[in-house]
Amino acid sequence: MISDVLAEASEKMNKAVDAAKDDFGTVRTGRANPALFQKVLVDYYGTPTPLQQLASMVNQEARTLLITPFDKSALKDIEKAIAGAHHLGASVGNDGSVIRATLPELTEERRKEFVKIVRDKAEQARVSLRNVRRKAKDDLDALTEVGEDEVARAEKELEASTKAHVDAIDDALKRKESELLEV
Repeated sequence: MISDVLAEASEKMNKAVDAAKDDFGTVRTGRANPALFQKVLVDYYGTPTPLQQLASMVNQEARTLLITPFDKSALKDIEKAIAGAHHLGASVGNDGSVIRATLPELTEERRKEFVKIVRDKAEQARVSLRNVRRKAKDDLDALTEVGEDEVARAEKELEASTKAHVDAIDDALKRKESELLEV
């Protein structure tokens, strides 16, 4: 019973850390990255469709991404969706078969703004971890067929696991901040 509670909590914490890292990937740094375009939705035949399902993306240069649509008829829709993604600020151009999205150079002010956004995302992930810990602790306290010593040992394990996952989020945050502030 105790091991089930701890395993479930650990699994949920791993998912929270992975989600935080994915969120960090969507915040733009000084260079082009296909992960930045993850949340771009294209109106494809009346249905909002994620860009990665409609096109392949390749880094052409440090700040330029080459987007090749699988369906050439979606070229204009993809171009419109990227131009409308204000969080990217990309200038978009096409040559009839591929789209080139060029990201502008980040200003110091914009970099600091992105650092604040990333810190907020990290705090949301930490809150998520604390919620998982709280639920697991409540589940441990509800167990009646095990001794108090075993529950206390399990709670210490839970705290250690929570600390390890919080540290993983903090490490990812430090890496992203240094990436953002790198000129």
